[in-house]
Amino acid sequence: MNDQEPQLEFSFPPPPESVPSWAESEAKKWRDLDDFQLQVRLEEDTGLKVDFHHAPLSPRLWAFTYVRRELGRGRIYVNADLPYIWQQFAFYHELHHLLHDHKGCYFWSQTLVPLSRFETQADLFAWAAVLPLWEEAGTEW
Repeated sequence: MNDQEPQLEFSFPPPPESVPSWAESEAKKWRDLDDFQLQVRLEEDTGLKVDFHHAPLSPRLWAFTYVRRELGRGRIYVNADLPYIWQQFAFYHELHHLLHDHKGCYFWSQTLVPLSRFETQADLFAWAAVLPLWEEAGTEW
């Protein structure tokens, strides 16, 4: 990287004032599962063989999901440079995409462009999944 290029930093959103009941209900069955349990449940629910990966990505790219339905495969990549709770948030956001969107490859990143309804739903699902961790940690995040 050249010295003139500005260093990018993560920008973290505040939690929503409230989480809709649909998101809370849906996220509840995914909370408190270890990686193996998550993978088994996800594969049962989607019919895909799903791999999870943590890799250093740009601060503008928190996570992405890549799906090859014709091969029965899916991958969730999460930015390894994110703090733990935000890795969890990004993972659950992508999990929502795998569960509810069947068009292929999706990316989620911080932008100034308003999020689509589907992205907003994925965020609300992710918040519902991580809010207990968030509340437990208080201001430590």
